[in-house]
Amino acid sequence: MSELPEGVQRVTAVLQQAGHPHRPVMLDDAARTAQQAADALGIVVGQIAKSIVFRRKSDDVAVLVVTSGDKRVDEKKVEAQLGALGRADAAFVKAKTGFSIGGVPPLAHATASVTLIDRELFRFKEIWAAAGHPHAVFRLSPADLVALTGAPLADVVVDTP
Repeated sequence: MSELPEGVQRVTAVLQQAGHPHRPVMLDDAARTAQQAADALGIVVGQIAKSIVFRRKSDDVAVLVVTSGDKRVDEKKVEAQLGALGRADAAFVKAKTGFSIGGVPPLAHATASVTLIDRELFRFKEIWAAAGHPHAVFRLSPADLVALTGAPLADVVVDTP
């Protein structure tokens, strides 16, 4: 078996240290979007825990919002909780998290991110999150995500009529 990419190794180490039972798996094709990941895993897109990174304007800290793949983050709801946000470009995301867009996991970041977890993920017993590379994902439950990140639950998605 070929050696896992460095980012996936970092995620694997954090998961092992936490006693998480599921290791990252490498997919044949890239899963840069929630839909691609869901298709590759044979699950519904809502089961993908997508990581959206913003830049907090007041202190230039990365703000990570982990939400369900079938939902859109409501930036105003996040700002109401954490302050004004700006766009996080690819260079900012890589510098702050240590991962490239399309493979940002909810943990093992290079610098501490302010993290919020969307309540909508709790619609599912099992979810999958990026594992540090566009081809890598790992399985967990929403409760595992909260335990692994220590992040609070929040209402952060666009309301659907």
